[in-house]
Amino acid sequence: MTSRSPSEASISLALQLKAVGKGDRAALAAVYDRTSAKLFGVCLRILDDRSEAEEVLQETYITVWRRAGTFDPDRASAITWLVTVARNKALDRVRADKVRRLEAPLDIAEEVPDGIPSALADIENAEQVRALHDCLDKLDADQQASIRTAFLEGATYDELARRRGVPLGTMKSWIRRGLISLRGCLGE
Repeated sequence: MTSRSPSEASISLALQLKAVGKGDRAALAAVYDRTSAKLFGVCLRILDDRSEAEEVLQETYITVWRRAGTFDPDRASAITWLVTVARNKALDRVRADKVRRLEAPLDIAEEVPDGIPSALADIENAEQVRALHDCLDKLDADQQASIRTAFLEGATYDELARRRGVPLGTMKSWIRRGLISLRGCLGE
């Protein structure tokens, strides 16, 4: 079986991103036109606030302008790289908001809940993690490797299929059947 080659759209986006890395403003405008809706959706999903998402989207393209020269098409597709930049910017905003809330006046400290999990919660979490690993170990090797790569590395179906040299439909089936098996195993 052969792996799928990148689509023309994917190759075109990668070339535009490389041009951005060389200071091409028209290429940045083209990248923005092609990807801003998707990246805005990523930001909005994480932040759940339209105004914040718009600000983070702007910060994202500033970072793209500054760091596009570091994009390596051998490591990730252009859209994956762009989504990662947007996601990281949105998560940075979430973290910054948490820090700002923690810097509230001390007189309201009694109202702030203790975020440290109890010992019982730690034990339950450890048991859940152990159960998940036990169930993962029971899966077929292809399913197990695909699920671990998808969820631990954030690889897409397309990336996984290319890495494993299988058709996209096969990869989707492996993951779907593996997740169904996991759900059944964890429900026992």
